[in-house]
Amino acid sequence: MKRIFPLLTAAILLLTACNDKNEHADTNLHITGYVKGLKQGKLYIQHVRDTALVTIDSIIINGQSSFESHLKLESPEMLYLFLDRGQTNSVDNSLPFFAEPGEMTIETTIDAFFSKAKITGSENHKMYEEFLKMKKRFTSDNLDLIEKNVKAAQENNREQLDSISQKMDQLLKRRYLFTVNFALNHAKYELGPYLALSEIYDANVIYLDTIQKSMTPEVAKSHYGKLLTKYVADIKAEETDSIE
Repeated sequence: MKRIFPLLTAAILLLTACNDKNEHADTNLHITGYVKGLKQGKLYIQHVRDTALVTIDSIIINGQSSFESHLKLESPEMLYLFLDRGQTNSVDNSLPFFAEPGEMTIETTIDAFFSKAKITGSENHKMYEEFLKMKKRFTSDNLDLIEKNVKAAQENNREQLDSISQKMDQLLKRRYLFTVNFALNHAKYELGPYLALSEIYDANVIYLDTIQKSMTPEVAKSHYGKLLTKYVADIKAEETDSIE
């Protein structure tokens, strides 16, 4: 009789594991996470479709700060973890992460949902964080120039305004060229076409075309790869029509 209970327990655990595996057999992304300090609320995982955010999973937090989600991705793409705080208003509610099939982990806090987030398990997201660090420098430099521009305008210093305008144009060109080079250097990842579409969509079509042609066959078949190919083709068609 003593042996029956351990065997029965093992059988139940095995059955539960099998059922859980079968339940998520059609998924390829498993996300586990923890939001320190969150005891009550909802989490939504969203993606962009036709310029709108669409919820693909919702998670109710009731007493526990941990969560998990099983999703089906056709190809790596940018997803957004949105925190519904209920009555509390905060601009720090949305956490973008570049998801890809496999196991991913998201750890953050309720007080610094975006800024303190630690995301692992995705090569695309790791490279995206590298890009964001450099982008932050450009943003900081641009804010400094805007501040100087406001001061020069108040003093009606035309010479200073012209100088600042030139520096802002140069900074913008540097940011675009950096993004183009970053996308080209990472053309074998889905991050490449994503950056082209989200960061420099209004750049000269020559740059976008170069990124598009640098994609690997696998990336070209991905969600962002297809979007970039179509986007470049549409621009070229418009330019041809305008010439005619």
